[in-house]
Amino acid sequence: MTGGNDTMHDNGNESSAGTDPTISEEGAAAVRGVILTHGGLADGLVDAVARIAGDVEGALVPVSNTGCGPEALMERVTSAVGTGPALVFTDLPAGSCALAARVACRDPGLRRVLFGVNLPMLLDFVFHRNLPLDELVDRLVFHGRSAIQAYPPSSAIHGHHPPAR
Repeated sequence: MTGGNDTMHDNGNESSAGTDPTISEEGAAAVRGVILTHGGLADGLVDAVARIAGDVEGALVPVSNTGCGPEALMERVTSAVGTGPALVFTDLPAGSCALAARVACRDPGLRRVLFGVNLPMLLDFVFHRNLPLDELVDRLVFHGRSAIQAYPPSSAIHGHHPPAR
């Protein structure tokens, strides 16, 4: 570290702490997003959000299950979640990442888990993370689902499902 106002982040990078990105303009604690995935997906999603939305430091923390067992993964997630309001985004609703997220988010008033993370959901998160947690979760689920589309639309999307084979 280089000075009293610098902070060291999980990835080893330093940044100036001139303003605290975890505090909203109204003084309420902004929700921290933790992206917990298999392999390098979390890093890739944070990179994509930053390229589209600008600096997301303090808003999104990538965590991977690569190279760790269940106990080490829980330590990574617990450290990333911190003590304030948090939302853990996972790639799948089952498996090591989902289990670690569920355990880390046992306090539903302060923490929640969203399974099936996607880029539109994360972009909406970084611009609306000062909303109350329940309202934020509902909004993100809506925007994440509505972003999943097919082009051109198939008949299955309009309620006409093809016969099972």
